[in-house]
Amino acid sequence: MLENLLATLVIFLYILLTILFVYRLASGGKGMEKVRLLLLANGVLVLHAYLLYVHLLSGPALDISFFSVFSLIAWVITLMLISFAWQEPIENLAIGVLPVAALAVLLRLVNENVTLLSQDLSFVLEVHIITSLIAYSLLSIAALQSIMLYVQDAHLHKKHAAGFIRALPPLETMEKLLFRMIGVGFIVLSISLGTGFFFIEDLISQHKTVLSIGAWLLFAMLLWGRWKFGWRGRTAIRWTLTGFIFLLLAYFGSKFVLEIILHKQ
Repeated sequence: MLENLLATLVIFLYILLTILFVYRLASGGKGMEKVRLLLLANGVLVLHAYLLYVHLLSGPALDISFFSVFSLIAWVITLMLISFAWQEPIENLAIGVLPVAALAVLLRLVNENVTLLSQDLSFVLEVHIITSLIAYSLLSIAALQSIMLYVQDAHLHKKHAAGFIRALPPLETMEKLLFRMIGVGFIVLSISLGTGFFFIEDLISQHKTVLSIGAWLLFAMLLWGRWKFGWRGRTAIRWTLTGFIFLLLAYFGSKFVLEIILHKQ
């Protein structure tokens, strides 16, 4: 089957890229040039995007199975990293991201079970579902990035920057990456909430929606504080993690209340 061969090729290229980035880091910049590595990565992302189209959108209905969604999230994160890497020296982070993308494609390849939504869904509702998945994945990764930023900052203040910490981009670059990630996630979350309003009958009773709006307000305040007052460092980390907690409660917290406490599906 053509798509299986294509998926195998994508997995191979992601692993190859990982090896090339590792060699470049270990050899102090030798090996394939950064520009060529990024061009190759862009090509793999195009192939991965085609696979996502085939798996998620080309069937009779939208597929939201775990492994299809995992592949979509991995693609979005890899796309952001490679896009930022053209302007900032963050290509070393690809060593951690590319294997995850390869794993996501592999798991989707070996697990053919799908979870299809109703064929009667409107285009706006499909946009809402997809943007929700992307927004929450991006902002969750931003939360992990903020934790990494905290660890890096702590090591630098203690002058114990060694091993993994030394392989990370400069602190200022990592911080810039964090805010770009939050900015993109915030825009996608705004689209998700905007399209979601068309399908909410009773806004206040929707715990998930209220918490999502709370997260949106927190990230909006963080971006405003960054622009107006230059918020950074641990202030930015606290706001990011607080917003993430709201998102976490929106999905897992509301589900727990409905299914475990109120015994509703």
